[in-house]
Amino acid sequence: MRNIRVASVQFEHDPGDKHGNLEKIRAFVEKAAHHGVEMIAFPECCITGYWFLRHLSRKDLVALAEPVFGGPSSRTLVSLSKKYDMTIGSGLVEITEDGTLYNTYVVAMPNGDCQRHRKLHCFVSEHMASGSAFTVFDTPHGCRVGVLTCYDNNIGENVRITALNGAEILLAPHQTGGCKSKDPHTMGPIDRALWDNRHMNPEAIEKELRGPKGREWLMRWLPARAHDNGMFLIFSNGVDTGAYLPKHGRQEMIL
Repeated sequence: MRNIRVASVQFEHDPGDKHGNLEKIRAFVEKAAHHGVEMIAFPECCITGYWFLRHLSRKDLVALAEPVFGGPSSRTLVSLSKKYDMTIGSGLVEITEDGTLYNTYVVAMPNGDCQRHRKLHCFVSEHMASGSAFTVFDTPHGCRVGVLTCYDNNIGENVRITALNGAEILLAPHQTGGCKSKDPHTMGPIDRALWDNRHMNPEAIEKELRGPKGREWLMRWLPARAHDNGMFLIFSNGVDTGAYLPKHGRQEMIL
């Protein structure tokens, strides 16, 4: 496999604002192109938003979801991919012809090909189904790429099977860290005051994000997935107050 210049983007995406989030993606892709990036990974469900999905009814989820490949977001990613000669991965809520909803990661490639991975362990909403297939495919960059979304990577066998299917690079989009966990030794909520004051005191929020609530927790196990399976791993995570629901008056800090 030849050397490939890649990028991973962590950005604040707005719940339910697909147009606005796609415009942010467009801006990051354009900036990455100026740096010679050939493959770029965005977070899980960053087109639709993620954490607020758990509060939505099936009707609301259906209104937010769209088909993959033929839907407007997929077409936008393919168009950007061709324009900037870049493979682009980004996530959304997919709806199939029979009405099934999935947490899906779309990978658009500059040759016009488009692949999708339906998250194997989808537990954000009772109205959404889990995928049942591993996703590994060839790219125009001369390498095979696999996709596993967030908790999919927690299961070592998932990564091993992906590697055995020939993946040399693993795209690992996430929405994790900085949130409440049943295990007190893993994650914990980020101090919202530090986030609100991030422009005045960036060092404080940086320390919080890099500590045991975020990066330190991920670094306990995620690098082992790449090391044990001989793959490069491109991790991308969301950062936002994505659980905000104006009509319910609830807000949580999720990073």
